[in-house]
Amino acid sequence: MASVVDTTVKYFSNLMSGAPALSGTVGSLLGVIRACLKDGFDLKTLSSLTVAGGVATAAFTGSHSAQIDSVVLIAGVTGGPTGWAGMNGEQKVTGRPGAASVTFATNLPDGTYTGTITMKMAPLGFAEIFSGTNVAAFQSTDPASTKMILRLDDTGATSARVVGCESMSDINTYAGLFPTALQMSGGGYWTKSNTANATAVQWMLIGDARAFYIHVCPGYASSSSFTQGFTKFFGDAVAFRPGGDAYACVLGYSITNNSSSQSDGQPEYNNATQHAFPRAPAGLGSALLNMCLPYTGVSSSTSGIDGLFGSFPSPIDGALRLSKRYFAVNTSSPPRGDAPGLYSTPHTLAFDSFKFNDRVPGSGPLAGRNLIVVNTTNTNTTSVPTASNTGATFFDITGPWR
Repeated sequence: MASVVDTTVKYFSNLMSGAPALSGTVGSLLGVIRACLKDGFDLKTLSSLTVAGGVATAAFTGSHSAQIDSVVLIAGVTGGPTGWAGMNGEQKVTGRPGAASVTFATNLPDGTYTGTITMKMAPLGFAEIFSGTNVAAFQSTDPASTKMILRLDDTGATSARVVGCESMSDINTYAGLFPTALQMSGGGYWTKSNTANATAVQWMLIGDARAFYIHVCPGYASSSSFTQGFTKFFGDAVAFRPGGDAYACVLGYSITNNSSSQSDGQPEYNNATQHAFPRAPAGLGSALLNMCLPYTGVSSSTSGIDGLFGSFPSPIDGALRLSKRYFAVNTSSPPRGDAPGLYSTPHTLAFDSFKFNDRVPGSGPLAGRNLIVVNTTNTNTTSVPTASNTGATFFDITGPWR
């Protein structure tokens, strides 16, 4: 790894200037997923790359998607001070000193690094193993992953269809489905937009090389005030089974094709058993449906609309309490594993203080980590959100998650 800090966790959003647009058009969600998981985006040729006192400065012409705590991929360094080859690879952005430059930490010597040097947003590290027209299958390339497959069918305008697979020989031949056809015929739904048009919506994707969350605000196409959205998850849980859990992969999904009402199947709102694992931990049977529950919080409440600890800020100490979440068959079953990198809050009124893309410094066990915010709703996305129907969810963007 080129970076002196961990770069396994990455995030992307529509607020990045060169990000792909998501809308109510065929193929637009596939474009976002492909860019974030496999290809990266916003490739720029640098005008200079210099190091002074442990800080590298990459300069370019125009704008770039990179934000603080995001991860970029540097390539094309062919000369410079001793050890110049180590500049190639992933780097975590620590600053934006100007509109046309970024900085990151390095242990390489001071000086100017040369070559035809490029920079782009670094992808998570999934492979696109099969594809068709607006349909594709993605699989983690991490050797430690379960190697389960996400099949994404983006031939619809306002929602896509998703299903997990244990194996696949081509884009239309696959087995070991989760959820099974009996559990959800044709696969689950992931929202895109309330409206079938090219108006761009707000979105964020956060993940590592084994899993990701996609948060979409489908009502944004109707009004930029409709900033509430729905979150869905695919990838490996942080499994608890001693000796490993080869089937600890999860797909969260909605059962409705109504793109404005897909609050079900969210990891931060337990209102249904709509997180599918391919099998039980011992490898027996077929797809097993789970809930995603908070360790601390009301099991059926949404993060940030949960009254267990009262409203935020706490009248006692002003603190924000956060909780990890775990996957289990039901509220009285033992946890199979944690949802990686996600934290919910057992407070109400979180939406009044935390908005989409806000950064929150971690404290206590999360000291030294930065969290990014999305606003999850437990209802629809057809009106202006309020603190009574929209909360806040927090994702660790410092990492690692595992």
